[in-house]
Amino acid sequence: MFDRDVVDLSLRRVMELHQRAVSREQMCRFEGYLAEIFAACGLNLNTPATEETPRRFLQALFEATEGYDGEPKLLKVFDTECRGNTECRLGQVIEGPIPFFGHAHIGYLPHQSIIGISKLTRLVRLFAKRFTVQERLGEQIVHAFDAMLEPHGVAVYLQAHHLCVEMRGVRDTSPLTQTTVWRGEYEHNPSLRVEFLLACGAER
Repeated sequence: MFDRDVVDLSLRRVMELHQRAVSREQMCRFEGYLAEIFAACGLNLNTPATEETPRRFLQALFEATEGYDGEPKLLKVFDTECRGNTECRLGQVIEGPIPFFGHAHIGYLPHQSIIGISKLTRLVRLFAKRFTVQERLGEQIVHAFDAMLEPHGVAVYLQAHHLCVEMRGVRDTSPLTQTTVWRGEYEHNPSLRVEFLLACGAER
């Protein structure tokens, strides 16, 4: 069992908007650091095509990590017909593929609350646009979803290519990493998992 108040508070900290505040002085300093790094790597920054590269790179980095700004729209959920009936069972909801730097599928078994379908994409992107690894990403999605809706079960299936494998180290462009996370009835019901994976187009 978990403390619902603590979970709700933690969830709000994750979801609500907390715009990152970076001063102009900090941005100028960061651009200077990047200029040094690019120059050390051999890039000539004294051309019309490259002189703004440090600024554009820094802006792209902030855009790629905007998941840290939160997503307040995820806090809105809707009631189902169950309304307190602990035995109520609703059909499985599956959404995907949801694009990030890969594809995600989310499945859940609603109980007393549901969420708008578009919010499933927002949930994936909230955590995908942070510094993370694929295994942690799946756990974060499931934990947040479980805390928001308290469904009978949650499933997440992720597929992604990884630049850390493709661009450095073994430099293999073919591997596709696939991870799954199960909660609730998905953990104990093999046929439910099979139904979910078939809907995802995944091999059993």
